[in-house]
Amino acid sequence: MTEPATSARQLPRGRHGLPREQVVASQRERILIAMAEAMAENGYVGTSVAAILKRAGVSRETFYEQFRSKEACFEAAYERAVQNLLGRIEDASRGADAPAGPELTSLDRMDRIFQAYLQHLVDDPASARLFLVEVYAVGSAALSRRAQLMELFVGLIADVLGAGTDDQRFACQTLAASISALVTGRIAADDLDGLLALRVPLLNLVRRGGELYGDALLESNEPRT
Repeated sequence: MTEPATSARQLPRGRHGLPREQVVASQRERILIAMAEAMAENGYVGTSVAAILKRAGVSRETFYEQFRSKEACFEAAYERAVQNLLGRIEDASRGADAPAGPELTSLDRMDRIFQAYLQHLVDDPASARLFLVEVYAVGSAALSRRAQLMELFVGLIADVLGAGTDDQRFACQTLAASISALVTGRIAADDLDGLLALRVPLLNLVRRGGELYGDALLESNEPRT
């Protein structure tokens, strides 16, 4: 789970002899975490640079050395959140942490993707709110990046399910859009239990859809819970 900026590891006080790069990286991480946390409480519009500074424990000068504006800080925080999420989902889709055993079926892989995605949102709700809810208040550049993220998610689903036709690809797009709408509503309502409860019905939806989503689903349609 991502640490709050107020509890994240601080640099030693006074002379510490740490490399400049390490100092800058630590400050940047605290600022980005603080941005997400502050927005979770007050929204993008209601979050001031001063609120971010106070939560991150850095000076205004330090902030503007790294970010030209609050919007630029949001963009960096968004990218951080996206990369963390994508890394977790991609590991799950490959079965990177699966115990040795039979090769995962497409349904197995989708189940792991749903589990990883939903658990990540629960583990880091501030970042989840940042890229699912507050992104709409920022501007066209942020929305464009969100659309790119959605296409990456669609591509992952299409690859796992073996979507080989335009109709199957479109079905994967509608599935991704539905997932996005469902999780956004629950994040906005702070319903973390509801987020995790989406896994089983989503997997059942994919199973019932069969080759609508892709030819890989023909390999296995056994019941799962």
